[in-house]
Amino acid sequence: MTRDAIVDAAAELMYVNGVAGTSVDKVLAASGAGKSQMYHYFKNKDQLVEAVIARFLEKILGNQPTIFELHDWADFDQWASEILAVQTTAKGPIACPLGNLTGELGDDPKMAPLLDKAYREWESHLQRGLESLREQGKLAADADPARLAQAAMSCVQGGLLMAHLRHDVTPIADALQIALDHLKSHARP
Repeated sequence: MTRDAIVDAAAELMYVNGVAGTSVDKVLAASGAGKSQMYHYFKNKDQLVEAVIARFLEKILGNQPTIFELHDWADFDQWASEILAVQTTAKGPIACPLGNLTGELGDDPKMAPLLDKAYREWESHLQRGLESLREQGKLAADADPARLAQAAMSCVQGGLLMAHLRHDVTPIADALQIALDHLKSHARP
């Protein structure tokens, strides 16, 4: 429980204040944990950031349950609807927490690979769905599921960034439609 409390507090603080603006002392105060507990679970702040990246990915994927069951084109539509639903809540449009960290840590040689790994895991679910469609004959045999998944993720990330910046859901709605249209342009009848 204490480890989860530390990671949850760090994730909330890092989402709002960034990694540089989040001290270990602030995390401890927000979590109610002591330094000995913190250092029992994490040797240093980098390990805590790694745990936060994993927590962000867990929450992102939790908001997109259909991403684990992409077996038909309608499932891809549902996946996009789930992303859009998060963005159209009273708190939305919200920034992608991985996108926030990438903006801050994308040039950090220790953190960039961890962020890329998280994005690749997110993409891998799209890729598996596209591979499933190809196996069923619903996706062109010469389509590259990895590249298509990467293109869809690029659309999603750009859309999330612009929607958050402009406080307008239109960029993510349009980006999701562009991603779906691009994926479906490789569909087989």
